This record gives sequence, structure tokens and C-alpha cells, in this order.
Amino acid sequence: MKFRTSHLKNIVFATTLFCFGCISFLQGQDTNFLSKDATRWQMLKYDTGNMFKGILFSYARPFHWEKKQWMEFGGVAATTSILYIFDDQTSEYFVEQSDDIPDFIKDYGWYYGSPQNNYMLTAAVYLTGLGLKNEKLRRTGVLLISSASAAGLLQQMSKYAFGRARPRSGDDKNTFYPFTSDKDYHSFPSGHAILAFTNAYAIAKQFKNPWVKGGIYAVGLIPGVSRLWAGAHWLTDVGVGIALSIATVEAIDKFLDSKYEEKYNQKQKDVSWDLSIGPGQFGVVMRF
Repeated sequence: MKFRTSHLKNIVFATTLFCFGCISFLQGQDTNFLSKDATRWQMLKYDTGNMFKGILFSYARPFHWEKKQWMEFGGVAATTSILYIFDDQTSEYFVEQSDDIPDFIKDYGWYYGSPQNNYMLTAAVYLTGLGLKNEKLRRTGVLLISSASAAGLLQQMSKYAFGRARPRSGDDKNTFYPFTSDKDYHSFPSGHAILAFTNAYAIAKQFKNPWVKGGIYAVGLIPGVSRLWAGAHWLTDVGVGIALSIATVEAIDKFLDSKYEEKYNQKQKDVSWDLSIGPGQFGVVMRF
């Protein structure tokens, strides 16, 4: 394994400075809600600011973790270590299954996990909420966009910093070439898994029913698994990507609690607008 320590020190130093800057920036933020009679332009400015602040908040959260969060982090680290032992075997298994998987499922996994398609979906949710002046949908859109951006930036930096070999490169799971531009060594973590499951986890917050939540999670897992079929990632790449998605969404959602009065799954008002997801459909439903 080759590792350029001078480059790593520079990145660690820059990241540390950035994180402390995030903390200082967030300490002075207020918790006032937007006026009910605000214009769409005011809503757009307010929401855009919350997207940026939410990203910074998510990066600063580890500095405020308590015992529970550190125990969860330890659990993820332990699970990843166990999965790492079986990366070779699981990679071989998934690649062997590829020919038996219908093309439309693999195509869905690729396209849904791509950044351009991810932002088309998240922007559509937000713009719908903005057009309807619906705070719940606006908040969901803010959560989707800021979570994808925060987690996406982390995975891009991690891929470059770790330089882990992809299974299809021909090198084994222990091969790392940090700071290379060769995409065959940008395996850790999985970007498709992060973007897709970030969306799924955020959207599932709209629903109470565990079966609905489970279905959404299952759909969100497909892009990550599709990368295993393609030999583009190891199982640990996908697992860490999913864990990063959950942590990012939870952090930003916590921040948004102080910025939006409407919470998920509150008692329905006389007229309300919600996301509707089902077989072959995705849209907005008015309830009255």
C-alpha cells in the first residue's frame, strides 16, 4: 500500500480548520422561523441559506456527539471491520449474480444513483413545495438537497484521499493509491450508494408506516447493490456509504428543526400536501 503522508497532513489540517470555522459560524445562528406571509422569493432565500447552514452543521456535528453517537460510531466501525474480512468473497458473489439480474434493475441503479438525476428529483420536490408555499415539502427539499451535497462532497474527498482499488481494477481489497486521478482507485466509499440512500432515508421520514419506510429503503439500496454487481465497489464501500447517508440526514434534519415550524408526521391540517410514492408513481397529493 502506497501512502503520501505529506498530502494527507495538508488535507487533515485544512479539514480541521474548516470544521472549526463551521462551529464558529453556527454558534451565532438564530432560531427564528420565517414569517407565514413571506413571499416565494423570501422563502427561496431563506431555504437556500438553510441548505448551506445545514451542510456546515452536519460537518460540525461530530464535535458535539454524546455517548450514544460515539457508541453508534463504534458499532459502524466494528461492523465495517467484520465486512472487510469478507470483501473478496462478497465481491465475487455479487459479480457472479450480475448476469441473472434484469437489465432494467441495473439501469435503474445506475441512473438513479447518478448526481444529475439525483438533483433533478430533489430540485423537483423543493420547487413543488415552493410553488405551493408548503413548508413541509420545502423542508423536505432542503433536507434532500443539503444532505446529498454534504455527503456527496465527503465521498468525493474520501475517494481521492483513500485511493482504494475497485474490484474490477484487478488489484485486491488492500490496495490503496491515495491522491491518484485514476478512477479505478476511487472505490471508497460508493457515491451511488450515498446519493440514493440519502434520498430514500430523507423521503422515508415523511411516513410513519414501517412497511412503507422499509419499501423506500429497499428501493434506495438498489443503486448501491448495482455497483456490487458491476464490480465497481466492495461491500464495505457500500456499507460505509449508507452509514454516512444516515448520519448526514439525521444531522441536517436536527438543524432544520430549529428553522421550520412544520415537523414530519404532525396531525393533518384541514388541507395539506404530501409526497405520494407507490408502484410506478411519484407525486404530490392534496388531503382535505
